[in-house]
This record gives sequence, C-alpha cells and structure tokens, in this order.
Amino acid sequence: MLDSNMKPTSRIAIVGVGQVGAAAAYALILSSIAGELLLVDVRVDWRDGQVRDLSDVAYGINSGTRVRAATHREASQCDVVVITAGSRWSIGETNIQHMHRNVSVMRSVIKAMTPFRSDAIVLVVSNPVDLLTSIAQELSGLPRFQIFGSGTFLDSVRLRGLVADKAQVAADAIHLSVVGIHGDSQVVAWSNATVNGVPLDKFLPPDASGFGHADLEDQCRFHAESIVQVKGSTPFGMGSAVASLCASVLLNRGDVRPVSYFQPDFGCCFSLPVVLGRKGIMRTIGMPLDDHEKAILSRSATKLRETMDRIKTSQ
Repeated sequence: MLDSNMKPTSRIAIVGVGQVGAAAAYALILSSIAGELLLVDVRVDWRDGQVRDLSDVAYGINSGTRVRAATHREASQCDVVVITAGSRWSIGETNIQHMHRNVSVMRSVIKAMTPFRSDAIVLVVSNPVDLLTSIAQELSGLPRFQIFGSGTFLDSVRLRGLVADKAQVAADAIHLSVVGIHGDSQVVAWSNATVNGVPLDKFLPPDASGFGHADLEDQCRFHAESIVQVKGSTPFGMGSAVASLCASVLLNRGDVRPVSYFQPDFGCCFSLPVVLGRKGIMRTIGMPLDDHEKAILSRSATKLRETMDRIKTSQ
C-alpha cells in the first residue's frame, strides 16, 4: 500500500476497455497505485464513455488516479501497458477463425504502439494468452523479461481458494500453482502443493471427501466455464488479477506469480512461477515437476509452437 501522504506517480495504459479492460481499470483505481490511467480503444465513443464513468469512481474515492482517453502512441510511453484488446466471438465462428482474428488484433495493437518506451512493462491479458504473449514478444522490440502474460495466475488463485475451503484454512496458506499453457491443457502442480510448508497430501489426503485432485480440477474448470457461459468473460476476477500484477511490478514487491513468459527450450510462452518487480520478470524459478506433469506441459507447449509456425507460414 502507498503511504497516505504520497500520491502515485506511475502511469498505466489499458488497451481495450471492454468488460475485462474496464474491470481492470476499476480495480486499479481502487488500489490507487497509478497517478494516471490511460484508456485506449478503437471504439472512440465507447472509450470516452468508459473514461467518464471511471473518472466518477476515481473522484468518488479520492484515489489520486486521473483517468483519461489516450492513443496507442501515448499508451506505449507508460510505465505499464495492459493489453486486453481482442475480438468477440461471432455466430458460427470456429476456434481457429477466432484465434486468427485475435492474432491480427494483437499485431495491429503492437504495431500502433511501436516503438515502446525502453523500460515499459507489457502485460498481455487477451486470449489465447500464451500465443498472443509470444507474438507480442516477437514484435515489440522490448527485452523478453519486460513482456509477460496473465497466463494461469487467475486459475491458480481460483484453485487455491477451492483447496482452502476444503482444508478449512486461509487461502494465503495454500501454496499451489497452475502452470503451462492456459486452457484445457494447463497443469496443476500437485507435486509441489503445500499448506504453509506441509505437503498438501499429508495435510489433507487425496481420498478425503471431495479432495480428489481430478475433482478439484473439474470444480475449478466448471467455476470458470459457468461464468464465461453467462457473461462471456470473467471480468472482475481478471480485473483483480491485473491490478495485483501491476502492483507487483510498480511497487517492486518481489511477488512470486505464475505468469506466461518466454521459454527458450520450446520457443514460446507459457506459465511458470517468476519473481516480479519494477523491471518485469526479475528472476525465473526452476519449478520441479513430476514426470506426468512434465509430459503434459511438454506436449501442450510443442503444440503451441507448431501453431505459431503454422501462423507464420500462412502470412
């Protein structure tokens, strides 16, 4: 938290202020970590409406955050650039068609912002997040440690909450990460899970009522899918995640978070825990996974790399 006598001076830009972008802006205003919040969207009237609405929030709580409309060029000169821009699903559109549309959106966004400020941190939230983070890294011209995606951070938070409810402990006592490619092939690192240092399976055995690993993963997946089916996205959860990640960077807190970043062994981005600070990814963490977890992660990362190669050849 900031000292009550200090005003925030950092600038954060949000590119794409639909449901997720607006929720992220709202959470950032409440957290009071930015002196200025710049909103960017190709829908100018929509963007301006969001600016007016969110300015009311900032004034109402005296957050110290000024909200204003901006261009892509202005956004690229901020301390942190959050990219939530993406296309909505169209009736009859396939997954492949939607993916290609969002790839096109990401390329357009990065092109409009290049060159970035040399020390800018870019946080990619748009989906498919690992693919789009990989593309943003290739096109931005920034060092790789300054660009990362939200990846499996929200999934990890969600699963820790479910496990904490089962174990009847506080969520921050649960140390458990979801890693790998965000989506159906993501991996829960059960082999590393602990409750304040005690192996989770000793604290709460897998045969305990409702504590089967597969059952909890299904509950976590259903939790997310049930929100998306009704609302089309998870704006408040993701907005909170974005605010947390921005705070980790701007306040140089050294938080350990599972985020999507470049993995040289596979040539693409996916999530593993890192230490976050003012320069972005300050340090990577070698997470020991068991053979089963490694195999799933490797297969899904290889598929992502193949998808990226196909996209390049189709240009």
